Amino acid sequence: MKILLLGYGKMGKTIEKIALERGHSIVGKIDLSNRGEMDELGKADVDVAIEFSAPESAYENITYCLKKGWPIVCGTTGWLEHRSEIEALCQSEKGAFFYASNYSIGVNLFLRLNRHLAHLMNGHGYKASMTEIHHIHKLDAPSGTAITLAEGLIAEDSSIKGWTLAPENEGGLIQIKAEREGEVPGTHIIRYESEVDKIEIAHTAHSRAGFALGAVISAEWLPGKQGVFGMDDLLKI
Repeated sequence: MKILLLGYGKMGKTIEKIALERGHSIVGKIDLSNRGEMDELGKADVDVAIEFSAPESAYENITYCLKKGWPIVCGTTGWLEHRSEIEALCQSEKGAFFYASNYSIGVNLFLRLNRHLAHLMNGHGYKASMTEIHHIHKLDAPSGTAITLAEGLIAEDSSIKGWTLAPENEGGLIQIKAEREGEVPGTHIIRYESEVDKIEIAHTAHSRAGFALGAVISAEWLPGKQGVFGMDDLLKI
């Protein structure tokens, strides 16, 4: 499979290593310094693009790929105010777009566990909160995974109306504490506290390899399909 990498930072390099190990070829490695090289590639030169760039580049990159007819897997977060536009473009172009805030198989199972626990906790008097910890190079806060976790809580717990980064709120919002330290790949902790006890669930990534492998598996799955997809479609959970 011919893969175009959009974004060639640490994640892009890890994706490249795993893709090559799985027998794929890399037809381009695009960042801000050589973005014009995409214009040299035709529709048949790319089987799928994998986009892990930066929030300010993602929308333009995704738009470009969909108009070019390239299926695209995107893992960049922080641009989702444009998501409805991208999904409409994907439909109008009869393209294929795969988005996840996190491509780790373990994280996506954790997302499902989070929703199930939130459903169980609803109405029992516990206050929910969240902490997410990432490396100092991460540009957005809270993480896309933290927002997805919060959306799961909001969907299942009638007392939660939204989320906030503020340490204090008037109620009805889940507080997300976003910490940036060292080279931490990613940790997400959900806690429920009452006057008498505390319940926690957590996911801790040991490296970027799990995220990168999930992105490559998604890229292997996407070509030949049409529409907007996510990890639930891939994992059938």
